[in-house]
Amino acid sequence: MDKLAALQALFAEMDSALVAYSGGIDSTLVAKVAFDVLGDRALAVTADSPSLMPEDLEDAKVQAAEIGITYEIVNTHEMDNPNYTSNPANRCYFCKSELHDTLKPLALERGYPYVVDGVNADDLSDYRPGIQAAKERGARSPLAEVGISKLEVREISRSLDLPWWDKPSQPCLSSRFPYGEAITPEKLQRVARGERYLRQLGLRNLRVRSAGDTARIELPPNDIQAFVAATDLPTLVAAFQDYGFTYVTLDLEGYRSGKLNQELTQQPPLVESR
Repeated sequence: MDKLAALQALFAEMDSALVAYSGGIDSTLVAKVAFDVLGDRALAVTADSPSLMPEDLEDAKVQAAEIGITYEIVNTHEMDNPNYTSNPANRCYFCKSELHDTLKPLALERGYPYVVDGVNADDLSDYRPGIQAAKERGARSPLAEVGISKLEVREISRSLDLPWWDKPSQPCLSSRFPYGEAITPEKLQRVARGERYLRQLGLRNLRVRSAGDTARIELPPNDIQAFVAATDLPTLVAAFQDYGFTYVTLDLEGYRSGKLNQELTQQPPLVESR
């Protein structure tokens, strides 16, 4: 049995399911297959908070409508939790705790026996404390359960003619800050504005990392030289300073997903999860 068939079979065993749906490529594939198998017995729910870019929320709405799945938005309040805003190394634990503490009661109230997420097989080998929080609250990860990797998520999405199969990964904005630096709505907003500016230049894979008053732009290594040659750098710097940054730098190593996790060897502050 191929992996798509295995994923379909997994959902066929469920009476109904609520999908924790961010609009990213992983959870969107889960939502697509859940809808194909379960129809109106599948519900996709996006959590809206200051750490989600408005553009990503709009993408989630558009994609859900194209899939046809029933769709709702709920608000989460991780920014009210100092264990989250203090940005310890296990910050994602508190984010996913808030998410699933919101979704699980909703699922039970609506009669959905399962809450499923978009964790894929590759995620299990990375540092992802949020996975622990989801498991503690009974969430399931269909992609990981059938061994679907990130590359296979894209391949399956393409085979299903999903137009966003090559959509860049877009984790929450809080991932742009070094562990231990407090996160505020204002800081999240200036990062969002910086990344929006760069996307308007035609860039897709990028990050604006924020450390204190410094913005560090990360681009794929092969794009760096062309970016410097083609960009009006003084105008860019002025825009970023208007957003609230004092300094604007370019990371010469280039973009690499999860780069800030390399700091974990320096023993950043960790908050007790339980």
